[in-house]
Amino acid sequence: MPILKVYKLYFSPNRKYVKALKNLLGFVPGNLSLYRLAFRHKSVATNVRKGVKNSNERLEFLGDAVLGSVVAEVLFKLYPYEDEGFLTELRSKIVSRVNLNMLARKLGFDKLIEYDSRMVGNSRQGSLLGDAFEALVGAVYLDKGYDFTKNFLVNHIIKSHIDIHQLEKTETNFKSKLIEWCQRHGKDVSFDLTENQEGESNKLFTVRASVDGEILGMGKEFNKKNAEKLAAEKACETLGI
Repeated sequence: MPILKVYKLYFSPNRKYVKALKNLLGFVPGNLSLYRLAFRHKSVATNVRKGVKNSNERLEFLGDAVLGSVVAEVLFKLYPYEDEGFLTELRSKIVSRVNLNMLARKLGFDKLIEYDSRMVGNSRQGSLLGDAFEALVGAVYLDKGYDFTKNFLVNHIIKSHIDIHQLEKTETNFKSKLIEWCQRHGKDVSFDLTENQEGESNKLFTVRASVDGEILGMGKEFNKKNAEKLAAEKACETLGI
């Protein structure tokens, strides 16, 4: 082990935190500040400049893209004869907030994440772990690069903790869940196709999920049905259902 890693692990003032991360991740982090940021929710963040806080939201955005790319490649190789629709739906199950929340809790993220329980309602606490998982992926990517992150996700996370074939058989219908919730509470729900942003492919479908006219979720996919599912998932997350 390089001298710097030995120092961080056994002698630095942050050695307890580094050891906790090593037990969680299987490697010694380089840029420790990235990992601290990955576990910092906006409820305990401070402003670093106008409109920007030192929370994990930007890392979450990056990690979401990296995770989606790695999972897409894994599924592409694992199912050489399945079509795009099948691959998209299975990827959505793997990276869904519900699955990432369960995975993050299983890995022990709840012992590291920082948030203010007074500012975060019980219905929203479930998303903290999944958000932190994506932020962590972003931190690993910035710290170690894409190839390292890909190997970490494939070997340490996917192979060890995700049963892809079981997820294939699992029905996670957020659209039905959202519709049923709205029916029980006497609310109107709609899924509306909207224009794509400038520069996006004209084959991409953008769908907004609205409850009583308020947009609660948005999904983008190359299949309208899957875009609706993603929008419904985001809406369920927003509503805490």
